[in-house]
Amino acid sequence: MDGKIVLMEREQIEELFQRFRKNNPSPSTELSAPNPFCLLVSVVLSAQTTDKAVNRATKPLYEKYSSPQEILSLGEEGLIPYIKSIGLYRAKARHVMGLCRKLIDDFDGKIPCEREDLESLPGVGRKTANVILNVVYGKPTMPVDTHLLRICPKMGLAEGSTPLEVEKSLVERIPGKYMNHAHHWLILHGRYVCTARNPKCNECLASDLCRHNGT
Repeated sequence: MDGKIVLMEREQIEELFQRFRKNNPSPSTELSAPNPFCLLVSVVLSAQTTDKAVNRATKPLYEKYSSPQEILSLGEEGLIPYIKSIGLYRAKARHVMGLCRKLIDDFDGKIPCEREDLESLPGVGRKTANVILNVVYGKPTMPVDTHLLRICPKMGLAEGSTPLEVEKSLVERIPGKYMNHAHHWLILHGRYVCTARNPKCNECLASDLCRHNGT
């Protein structure tokens, strides 16, 4: 994106999130998981892969194996047939095995609630930790995926060119009362409305607020 972006005013951000809330009062992740551990595994598996692809792969897995002990008992070679349809499946299988071992050894099989502990798990970076802190523990974090990295500067909602820069800008600018749902609203907006190809500006609830940076 060339040049300095034009940012929304505070009043416009407030209006935007009021509209998001009115349109979808209780947004949630599109990853299907029966418990927080399975959600953690699904988020790790979702790197560079669609949520739909992860859900297709994990449905039969979670019907049989839904705890760190159960998935660890499969071993890497036992897990791979379930996730082979997902990109980077061998590396992801190693990560899942590693995080299962560490959860059992260091956290009594429970999902930790602190960022530092989450990021100590194999395959878990800042974005994944933010998802778990927000969805599982209700903390006002802002996971920045490719959708948010693309649409937030474009809309003028945040500035920055890296996930961390955009995350910090969003946390600073979005009113706290919206933070528990904010990243879900923005992900869904980027996934279905403000798409990379042929954005549906004529259907967009933010078309009059959007700064259209870089377009």
